[in-house]
Amino acid sequence: MNPPMSDSNFRKPVRKAVFPVAGLGTRFLPATKAIPKELLPIVDRPLIQYAVDEAREAGIEEFVFVTGRGKTAIVEHFDTAFELEATMTGRGKSLEPLDSTRIEPGNLVTVRQQVPLGLGHAVWCARAVVGDEPFAIFLPDELMYGTPGCMAQMVEAYGEVGGNLVSVLEVPMEEVSSYGVIAPGETLDILGGNLTEVKGLVEKPKVEDAPSNKIVSGRYILQPEVMGLLASQGKGAGGEIQLTDSMAKLIGMQPFHAVTFNGRRFDCGSKVGFVEATLAIALDRADMGAEVREMAMKMLG
Repeated sequence: MNPPMSDSNFRKPVRKAVFPVAGLGTRFLPATKAIPKELLPIVDRPLIQYAVDEAREAGIEEFVFVTGRGKTAIVEHFDTAFELEATMTGRGKSLEPLDSTRIEPGNLVTVRQQVPLGLGHAVWCARAVVGDEPFAIFLPDELMYGTPGCMAQMVEAYGEVGGNLVSVLEVPMEEVSSYGVIAPGETLDILGGNLTEVKGLVEKPKVEDAPSNKIVSGRYILQPEVMGLLASQGKGAGGEIQLTDSMAKLIGMQPFHAVTFNGRRFDCGSKVGFVEATLAIALDRADMGAEVREMAMKMLG
């Protein structure tokens, strides 16, 4: 059983979010030679914008980008573009398309991950900004599409159980070796049965060793104690510092649950997934869905 907790213990509000965006995007070369992968558009919004919008919907106030060389354009995207806005205003054009791209001054912080040592290391690089508060993690490659958004669903669950949470999705068993997988415990009779105790975490298990087909899908709410665990952790799978290894040590020490996301996930780390997301979201948009559907039918016919 998890240790008892008070309202002040493992239930502080989640105000900060970490976005690991230091990757080189080599799968998308040559498109990513000069442009960060996170700025490649799904229809007319950069990939990173979908994650930031999801974070805002969930009440996130502070945004921490863990960056590397060549990623300054991500910060520019969330800055005020004075010349662009002045020109648009002078021409009588609405600034509404830019409204979601502004983050309040002081609420966007960048830290550098100088060496590519994996997700756990990237999160650890944000330790000074996170401090002693719980925090969310968004992997922008995972485009989580639904209403309410994935993190909003997780924050609702956090209000019920506190502690640590991961979002999960069920995949065919033969695919589990590509992901982190949970060992599920009891399913809680709240939030439509989408909340499950987590008894263990395994990174990229063999199919025959996998404890379930519930994969961790790019959204996390973690307590600050994970930073101390990451600091002393050695390299794991792939020679990288794995976030999963440190999260697993919190199980039994703190409440730990999985939220099954009620929505769709697109793996925009792959080219096929990126195209799938573009097509699915275009089809779902009121301003273009019918035209895109007609165009697709012609092409497929």
